[in-house]
Amino acid sequence: MDDGIDPLVMGVRDRWEGQGLLGGPWPFMAICAVGRLNQLLTKALDVELKRLDLTRTGYFLLTTLALSNRGRARLSTLGRILMMHPTTVKLTVDQLETAGLVTRIPHPRDRRATLVEVTAAGRERANEVGEALEASGGELAPFGGKYRDIFEALQPARLAAGDVELLNPGGERNRELPDR
Repeated sequence: MDDGIDPLVMGVRDRWEGQGLLGGPWPFMAICAVGRLNQLLTKALDVELKRLDLTRTGYFLLTTLALSNRGRARLSTLGRILMMHPTTVKLTVDQLETAGLVTRIPHPRDRRATLVEVTAAGRERANEVGEALEASGGELAPFGGKYRDIFEALQPARLAAGDVELLNPGGERNRELPDR
């Protein structure tokens, strides 16, 4: 990008009307920009995670558990929060459990439910990933210092689309992952 000019934006914007396309170019450009950014972040993330012997779903699940107050949650809660199919959650937990990063424990009040709990090794791995994602020489270095800006730029669109993360049926935000 010379002189701050984005060739993707200029090319699309300059050609839109000339090609007889109706509406404006902005929806197309927004979707392309988010998609391209997702591909760039995902590719770099996968390289870092491979070094630490984790998959993307394993990282999301492990970090979500590490963020919870008690370090545990139901399989169904993890699936809802991470927007993953129950089978994917179960298979990912199986992999993380085999690696000693999580463990399954019976729910203290519901005999039908099982909780997944992060182990000390799991917390350590989550910390290793956190450090790797911010390393100045890592694959995600081009994004260094921009993570908050990216999040804050995307947050209004996510919320407008109804992605209000961690809402319970009453509509209140949960401050932790419920284990009930």
